[in-house]
Amino acid sequence: MVAAAAAVRPVSHRRLGALLRAPVPCGLTTSRVAASFPRRTDSMKISQLQLTATRFSKENNSDEELLSELRDKWDAMENKSSLALYGAGAILTIWISLVVVRSLDSVPLLPGLLELVGLSYSAWFVYRYLLFQENRKELAELIDDIKRRIIGDDN
Repeated sequence: MVAAAAAVRPVSHRRLGALLRAPVPCGLTTSRVAASFPRRTDSMKISQLQLTATRFSKENNSDEELLSELRDKWDAMENKSSLALYGAGAILTIWISLVVVRSLDSVPLLPGLLELVGLSYSAWFVYRYLLFQENRKELAELIDDIKRRIIGDDN
């Protein structure tokens, strides 16, 4: 730390002034370096704004359709209080899980151990289900079976 502090020397105000008045390298004159760049005119800004607004309105047609569909589904819903209750429960669950993760993260050796467990499980999953073709087919069948049970399709 001491060696790093000794390596940095403060520059005096006289030296700094001399550096600022030094000639510009590469043969450029100071008038060319200090020349101001042309500014955009207001008409260019307005035309760009109009172009952006037109592009934005064309892209948001699908958003308007999505919003109208969501409004229709909200109006068609009979039990709106249960949806609000489920939403509040989901937010509360996420908040509690974040608190638990933060508290576990503060324990000294636990985050490293949990990382090791996660990497080990990921390696096992890749070996068990993703490495060989017949195992990938088995995984696809398991996922399809879970989808059928969730949707309720008995076929």
